[in-house]
Amino acid sequence: MNKKKWSALDLTMGGLFVALMTVGANITSIAPFMVVGGVPITLQTFFAILAGLVLGSRLGAFSMFVYMVLGLAGAPIFAQFKGGASIALSPTFGFILSFIILAYVIGKMVEVNRGLPMYITASIIGLVINYVVGTNWMYGAYIWWFGGAPEGFSYQLAWAWMMVPLPKDIILAVLAGIFAHRMERTILSKSQFRMQKAA
Repeated sequence: MNKKKWSALDLTMGGLFVALMTVGANITSIAPFMVVGGVPITLQTFFAILAGLVLGSRLGAFSMFVYMVLGLAGAPIFAQFKGGASIALSPTFGFILSFIILAYVIGKMVEVNRGLPMYITASIIGLVINYVVGTNWMYGAYIWWFGGAPEGFSYQLAWAWMMVPLPKDIILAVLAGIFAHRMERTILSKSQFRMQKAA
């Protein structure tokens, strides 16, 4: 693994994905009905997957970490323009944590094999990580510390809520894999961003 320091281009690319995450997080600001069971249906997972596929494991995970830290520091960049340290105790914070993990894992996968099947497989695995970490955090938050769970709330209900955005997220995950692979073949493989990695 390349341990070189990140260049200005690396940091610019990472910053771009922080901005994209902010945009993807706030689709619900113009479509408030896209909130189910307290979980905003956003494009964050799509952009987090792209971050891992395009930026690679280290820079992809770091960009997602920066997104999380900026939001916790108070920048209104989380879903519904929320921000602040209190978000760390919210039922949806597990999804934000999962972005860091999934970007690292799928970045590692495509660093080994840059074929289209691997890009799509990595994207689906990233989605699984997002759902497993996020849904379990949501369940734990409602049961143990957050309160405000609806009557009859259960682990099964938490997963039932996630079935609503699942078809959309599967489609977007596959599209992210195809799009990132196409970018790799046509732009990234010949770009300074990739060439400096290989140097």
